[in-house]
Amino acid sequence: MSITQQQLLQILPNAGPVSGVFTPALNTAMGKYQIITPKRIAAFIAQVGHESAQLTQLVENLNYGAPGLMATWPSRFPAALAAQVARQPEQIANIAYASRMGNGPAATGDGWKFKGRGLIQVTGWTNYQACGAALGIDLLNHPELLEQPIYAALSAAWYWSVNGLNGLADAGAFTAITQKINGGQNGAADRLAIYNKVLEVLA
Repeated sequence: MSITQQQLLQILPNAGPVSGVFTPALNTAMGKYQIITPKRIAAFIAQVGHESAQLTQLVENLNYGAPGLMATWPSRFPAALAAQVARQPEQIANIAYASRMGNGPAATGDGWKFKGRGLIQVTGWTNYQACGAALGIDLLNHPELLEQPIYAALSAAWYWSVNGLNGLADAGAFTAITQKINGGQNGAADRLAIYNKVLEVLA
C-alpha cells in the first residue's frame, strides 16, 4: 500500500509545496522497511509529520534562549553558560551534544556537524554512522544528505525499523511509539490527531 500526494495533503495540509517531492520519498522509504499496512503507515506518518512540522523542518532548530537551554539540558547549561551562548545555535549544539552519542568534545564541532536531521532526527556520530551504513551513503562526511527528502524519509524509516516500531504499530501501541521516538509524550495530541486522520484517509 502506498500514499498519493492528494492523500498526503489531506493528512498534512501544511506540507503544501513539499508534498510533491515527499510523496515518492515516503513511499520508497515505507516500502523498503515494510511500513505498508494502514496501521503502520498511520503510525509512521503521524510521527514523522509531527516531528518535522508537517515535512517542513528537516534540521534541528537549536536557536534557544537561556531559559530554554536550562530547561532542556539542565546539567549542561548552568545559568551563566546559558546566558553566554543563548541564541548561538552552533555553540549550543557543540556543548549540548559534546562527548556523547559518539561525538568528540565540544571543541571538535561534532555536536553541530551531527545535529538532528531527517524526518525523525538522526543525532550524533554513532547514529549517523549506523544510518549511513544501512542506507549505503557517507553521512559522516556528508551529514547534510539527511536534508534531502529521500534520505530524510529513508533515515526515518530506518530508525523505525531498528527500533521495532512496526510491531508496536501492529499492536496499536501508539503511545509506546511516541515514547520511543520522543523519550516522552511531547505533542501527543497532535501525533494522535494525525494518526486518526491517516486511518480515515486510507480507509
